[in-house]
Amino acid sequence: MKKIVTRFAPSPTGYIHIGNVRSAIYPYLAAKQSGGKFILRIEDTDQSRYVEGATELILETLRWLGLEWDEGPEKDGPAAPYFQSKRKSIYQDWAKRLILKGRAYADPTDPETIQKYRDLDNTKKVPYLYRNHRPKEADLSPSEIISLWKEGVPIRFKSDPKPRKWHDEVMGDLHAGPEVQDDIILIKKDGLPTYNFAHIVDDTLMGVNLVARGVEYLSSTPNYLALYEALDLNPPLFVSLPHILAPQGNKKLSKRDGAKSVTEYRDDGILPEAMLNYLACLGWNDGTEQELYTKSELIEKFSVSRIQNSGARFDETKLLWMNGQWIRRLVSEQGIDKFFERTLDYWLESSKSYEESYKKKVLSIIYDRLKTLSDLQEMTTYFFTDPKFDIEMLTKNKFLKKFSELELKSLLETSISALEAIDEKNWTEENLNKTLNSLLEKTEKKPAELFSLIRISVSFAPFSPALDLTLSVLGRNVTLSRLQSVQSALLLDNQ
Repeated sequence: MKKIVTRFAPSPTGYIHIGNVRSAIYPYLAAKQSGGKFILRIEDTDQSRYVEGATELILETLRWLGLEWDEGPEKDGPAAPYFQSKRKSIYQDWAKRLILKGRAYADPTDPETIQKYRDLDNTKKVPYLYRNHRPKEADLSPSEIISLWKEGVPIRFKSDPKPRKWHDEVMGDLHAGPEVQDDIILIKKDGLPTYNFAHIVDDTLMGVNLVARGVEYLSSTPNYLALYEALDLNPPLFVSLPHILAPQGNKKLSKRDGAKSVTEYRDDGILPEAMLNYLACLGWNDGTEQELYTKSELIEKFSVSRIQNSGARFDETKLLWMNGQWIRRLVSEQGIDKFFERTLDYWLESSKSYEESYKKKVLSIIYDRLKTLSDLQEMTTYFFTDPKFDIEMLTKNKFLKKFSELELKSLLETSISALEAIDEKNWTEENLNKTLNSLLEKTEKKPAELFSLIRISVSFAPFSPALDLTLSVLGRNVTLSRLQSVQSALLLDNQ
């Protein structure tokens, strides 16, 4: 297999959204599978949209997902620098090449005149194409054009419109007519390049032979092909990635649809393994029923040919399910002690006074119910704070509502007496299980009835792990104290 050299080239204009990240994942997998290179390039030529700290966020997000780059910021290679704003002279040299070949010109036309051209074409009901209004300066000699070129004067491509045909690795064989090709701007007034020009120069100098980007760039491809031709360059492989769609499937996913940045999902407790897995499979599959993939498996099985050519719906419910699966898998593979390190930022403030060993016990009995790490807070409150008595949670429970409060009090009294017989040393899951089962025989109650009463009394939570596990972790003193408090509250309620 030919070694793939590809790149991810984000703009530092804000948070990294889901679509951005998938545009990094696919080229990364293709490069790694072929033993090639994955380059990170920061396209920061639009200074008006630059956001402070956005570059650091890009690096942090890629590293969190395990998408390490071979060349780029903090990893200089032969094509450095990897910030486009620092490559200004390179682009200007390449623009001069086109000028000398008669394929570019300095355009001093003011914005007001350009707007008049737009309005005129609109009045005529014809598509606006700047080449139809090409200024006389376009016909100057290369030396005259270079002398005219100064700060504040953009450089435009002198197009030679013709039918274009090309192959896209996802979309197949495509074509476009001359009507979509124009005299696009190469160098802006500020001396920095446009994306249309800069990415072709950079990809060439960095040896990129596969370009993956959103399907929205398809309409610009004829202009790119014209530039490749004018520069005597062979185009790379094109991989157009269909949009990630909103949950309804009717439009491109956006923040307005509730989509969060990748870092927000991380902060909410989504694991990087799950996010990488989910996004890789959002528009790609290997033809099997497999759903969980490690990064190594993705690299091994990935194929550009199996990227689907239609949009894929973003389903947060599926992401949460996958995250839960990954939590269980990692605990199974690494053990609680290792996985506990992943959870350090997600525990309740009230847990800080508790020993790490105790929190690991709590984690060991609730991890299989977690969908995200942030669920820890809601699901573990009663392990660190005495719950507030809620009579309605007892009396309106579907298994307990048929009992009077006096009956519930009596059942608790019997339960407390049996549990008190277990001393601290023997307060184990095994002994608790035996005692709870003997209580069922003694009280002649169903497990759903008796166990619901005890479970609610110690937790006042909608859900909790198996009762013997919960009582074992809470410990003898806390368990008995809470049961006695509920029993007393019921007694007072009936006096």
